[in-house]
Amino acid sequence: MAKETVKVPSVGESVTEVTVGSFLVENGSFVEEDMPVCELESDKASVEVPAPKSGKITFSKQVGDTLAIGDVFAEIDTDAKGEAPKKEVKQEPAPALQEKEKEVSTKEKVPREDGSFVRSFLEEHIEDVQAKIPSPAPTPAPAKTKVETSKEGTSRKKMPRIRQVIAKKLVSVKNETAMLTTFNEVDMSSVMRIRSREKEKFLKKHGVKLTIMPFFMKAAAVALSEFSEVNAFIDGDEIVYNNNVHMGIAVSTDKGLVVPVIHDINTMSVSVMTKHMNALAAKGREGKLSISDMSGGTFTITNGGVFGSMLSTPILNPPQSAILGLHNIVERAVVVEGKVEVRPIMYLALSYDHRIIDGKDSVQFLVRIKELMEDPAMFMLGE
Repeated sequence: MAKETVKVPSVGESVTEVTVGSFLVENGSFVEEDMPVCELESDKASVEVPAPKSGKITFSKQVGDTLAIGDVFAEIDTDAKGEAPKKEVKQEPAPALQEKEKEVSTKEKVPREDGSFVRSFLEEHIEDVQAKIPSPAPTPAPAKTKVETSKEGTSRKKMPRIRQVIAKKLVSVKNETAMLTTFNEVDMSSVMRIRSREKEKFLKKHGVKLTIMPFFMKAAAVALSEFSEVNAFIDGDEIVYNNNVHMGIAVSTDKGLVVPVIHDINTMSVSVMTKHMNALAAKGREGKLSISDMSGGTFTITNGGVFGSMLSTPILNPPQSAILGLHNIVERAVVVEGKVEVRPIMYLALSYDHRIIDGKDSVQFLVRIKELMEDPAMFMLGE
């Protein structure tokens, strides 16, 4: 009997273990080559693993098991014969029902006293409609998370495996890095003025809206080219310097925060990086980000300001050495050339690994971003 093993694939740098999220086919069933058979979860994303060959599959692990890269979690008997389960095909309503619907649609729709024609239709025809709708094939009910309720008014449910992995990762960052945070503030008047003046032209020319984030992305790319340690990381007893900037942008989704990466952002214009950012954000919200979409980042920007955050200390995204936190923009009284003026001010936060980045460099890096944002004409030339 010929057998083919199914192993945990490499799912991106810095990911050393995954959790079995769900099996997409039944144990012992026949599968075809390249058919997704299992969903694995890491602290970055979920990934579907396809069958390497056709045959009868036997799983050796269970949902919730933690596996290392390269571990075998199933075997396929390639000598077995069979047919893979077919996808369900949506059934059309019976012809009699279609005629009934057509007949109803041609009648004068007189609403009841409460104005609800829909309710009137349902009350008069629901039995006839139900009798003619084909019964769908029974499907297993989805597994529910068990919630235990106590007499004290509290409830408990098991933490999802993906959240356990994230929790472990966050604790390791705190324990294994010398993380500090430095703060500054930036006057957003110039950027907001440019955005207000150019947004209609930008949308018409490039097909995307001009937001505040690309200004920070461009400014950070410029500053990172001047402060190489901020764009570097530690690997054992060596410092690895990155020639290009691969920027992670934190995106909030229904499943939590994800950080897709825009590669070589230092070579892009504001319009190009905006298009990349929008495309990755859309994939994140739709749950379609791949591991490669979130791998290889050298620096991250997170924007708590969209949720109303005034100030925060963002946590590092390993193996990166720094992360820039943006916050909400609030009109504040500031002194400008000896006069008190009301300006739109944002607080900035840079968390960094003090093992590789000195305090002086972290402060000067943040000051450089402040300078670029308050006078963006230089890095905006050519847009």
